[in-house]
Amino acid sequence: MGTGSDAVGGKPAARWNRVVLKVSGEAFAGPDGFGIDGEIVGQIADEIVAVRAGFDVELAVVVGGGNIWRGMSGAGAGMDRAQADYMGMLATTINALALQDTLEQLGQPTRVQSAIDMAQIAEPYIRRRAIRHLQKGRVVIFAGGTGNPFFTTDTAAALRAVEMNCDALFKGTQVDGVYDSDPKENKKAKRFDKLTYQEVLTQDLRVMDASAIALARENEVPILVFSIHNPGGFAEVVFGEGTYTIIN
Repeated sequence: MGTGSDAVGGKPAARWNRVVLKVSGEAFAGPDGFGIDGEIVGQIADEIVAVRAGFDVELAVVVGGGNIWRGMSGAGAGMDRAQADYMGMLATTINALALQDTLEQLGQPTRVQSAIDMAQIAEPYIRRRAIRHLQKGRVVIFAGGTGNPFFTTDTAAALRAVEMNCDALFKGTQVDGVYDSDPKENKKAKRFDKLTYQEVLTQDLRVMDASAIALARENEVPILVFSIHNPGGFAEVVFGEGTYTIIN
């Protein structure tokens, strides 16, 4: 694990050597709350490129699809839950392709791997191939969730972090950490600097679903929650600075 002070290959070492970034679908939507906002995707891509350019760190990304479709919403409207979740997996792939295109326009080699077979547009998810991409300096975007209905993309992010032997899981959100209530609705909401996995579960803080938290806890993968919309914020957190909540 890096210390943040050692230089490797001319770049300062990050606090972690290999990480997964989870970006919710809502983060792609911008102020409209739906669809893909090209400017916002560009900002997210800038954050990723800044980390890859500034630090010796391998980076994978898991994207959600809530800006296009939410399986739970479809199920709530009477649709078969499994069918609705498969539609959500397709939505994540749309977001992954948008982010891939933006990253490659910025000069960052990127691969999309999908948990469901889409040979014309994405590689299948193959763990050893994904690790090799990371070792070669490519960003790998994991689409399609886990490939199974009834599992969220938060759980997919925790699963990929464990499978990829990542040192940490970063969750880029709309706010700069975990609060005891919604800071957009409650101006007196308390932000936490540190939490244990058990505290997240017992206090029902809902930063990630219970299965994702449990998976991270069982495999000792710390979770760092920060604002994806704070320019330069991702790089600061990767270096061990900035504003964030760490769950471990």
